[in-house]
Amino acid sequence: MPIFQSFAGWRWRDFGVDAIAGLTLAAIAIPEQMATARLGGFAPQLGFLAIMAGSLGFAAFGSNRYMSVGADTTITPIFAGSLALLAVAGGSHFLTSAVLLAFTVGMLLLCGGFFRLGFIANLLSAPVTTGFLAGISGHILVSQAPALLGVLAPSGSMIQKLVALARELGTLNYWALSIGFGVLVIILVCERISPRIPGALIGLAGATILVTASGLESQGVSTLGVVAGVVPSLSIPKASIVDLVQIAPLSVIVALVIMVQTAATSRSFPSDVNRTPDVNRDFLGVGAANILSGLMGVFPINASPPRTAVVAETGGVSQLGALVCAVLVLLLASFGSALLTHVPHAALAGVLLFVAQRIFRLSVMIDVFRRSLAEFGLIIATTFGIVILPIQEGVAMGIILSLLHGLWTTTRARMIVLQRMPGSSIWWPMNVSQPGETVAGVEVIAVQAPLTFLNVYDFQAALLTLLARTTATRLVVIESNAIVEIDYTAAQVLSSVIRRLRAQGVDVAFARLESVHAQQSFQRLGLAELVGENHVFRSVESAVLALASQALPR
Repeated sequence: MPIFQSFAGWRWRDFGVDAIAGLTLAAIAIPEQMATARLGGFAPQLGFLAIMAGSLGFAAFGSNRYMSVGADTTITPIFAGSLALLAVAGGSHFLTSAVLLAFTVGMLLLCGGFFRLGFIANLLSAPVTTGFLAGISGHILVSQAPALLGVLAPSGSMIQKLVALARELGTLNYWALSIGFGVLVIILVCERISPRIPGALIGLAGATILVTASGLESQGVSTLGVVAGVVPSLSIPKASIVDLVQIAPLSVIVALVIMVQTAATSRSFPSDVNRTPDVNRDFLGVGAANILSGLMGVFPINASPPRTAVVAETGGVSQLGALVCAVLVLLLASFGSALLTHVPHAALAGVLLFVAQRIFRLSVMIDVFRRSLAEFGLIIATTFGIVILPIQEGVAMGIILSLLHGLWTTTRARMIVLQRMPGSSIWWPMNVSQPGETVAGVEVIAVQAPLTFLNVYDFQAALLTLLARTTATRLVVIESNAIVEIDYTAAQVLSSVIRRLRAQGVDVAFARLESVHAQQSFQRLGLAELVGENHVFRSVESAVLALASQALPR
């Protein structure tokens, strides 16, 4: 397993481009990492360690040349909200649990990469993912509202927090509100001009200068205060069996969300447009990054689509840009912490407001609403689940909804009857506006889904109902192009149906069983022997011509 795979083909002439990409990435990542750390209830300087761990771990073991890994606003509300149930946010046990979580999540991601479990990233459908991100966006907004309004942070559920914030509206601090929205506007304008412009850093620097020059701290604008310098050091997380048991369900949920986002980022920003992204290798990279984060005493980290986009748009050639970013962050964390003393909390809230509006996919919601009301319902259900329920349970509900949607899509596939198109050998679903031909004594049917325990009983019932309408049927041809899988239960039911029909004088044949996997199942589960090689055809027409007692239109 070679390391530093993203450096394959790298030349010294690429150094300048990668250095610029790293400088741009650092300018964008520094304020974002501080804000994300605070979003989770951690000291802002831990965000610096997060981006360092992410950059080093992924550069060594990942594949994608552009991917940026660090503290992430998608997963931070999930694990921070769940860990807060185990300990008071900011307490020593809170951070200890977060460190252990990073380590266990990293191990799960390594397993996902080693065992090539990239398909797991497909468990969340696009509507469920959209609702999931909308819910996370809501959590970010509510969590940052106190800093933005200049009021004390309320506790309790999401509803309780909203009620408490509504009561505090009469005491809001207009300076803090202006700073937060001012930073947001600066970032939005800079992004519109060019994604390479570090709008977050410009806004943060401007807000800090304004607070210092105008003495706004005396006007109730809260700032970071003394920020301790931090130097990376490694230590193995200490944990008991009880700690591991408590953290296990959350580890699985966070790891799954990271897999989904990592796969999406790899596919959106491929290193080589002519090659399929190595998602499993990138799982290894993000897994190594999380383990390193845990060893550094930091929380779980994730691939970031926006930061990855910046590296790609800047023209980065390898992960050297991420390493340059890590060095710059290390210098700031070690020697420049005094520069952060007067950074207002409202400015960091403005940075997170920008992130929240980025992950709220309104255009996708509108598109889904126009095309599929049922799937739009998934968006709404997932969003409300994330917002109203404890966030860990909300995420779990979103995953379950996605899986149920997949099952529903498979099980709702119904048997269809095919007819021959006039003047051709093509068999097509029945159409009232364009009636086709039938053959006396022959029924041609199809099921447009894998045949499994989920739908085979419905298929059996539909077939027997169809045949009960007439006693003239002597041949049933099952068009099998869409049958990509046949499981044990389906094979048993099919075998029973075939024997029953043949006992009644009705022959059964299969046509267009094209899936190699289905062919293997057909052999392994005994269907091939039961049906007979002379009853398996490459087209419906050849089956009808070979087996029909009368091949004339009626």
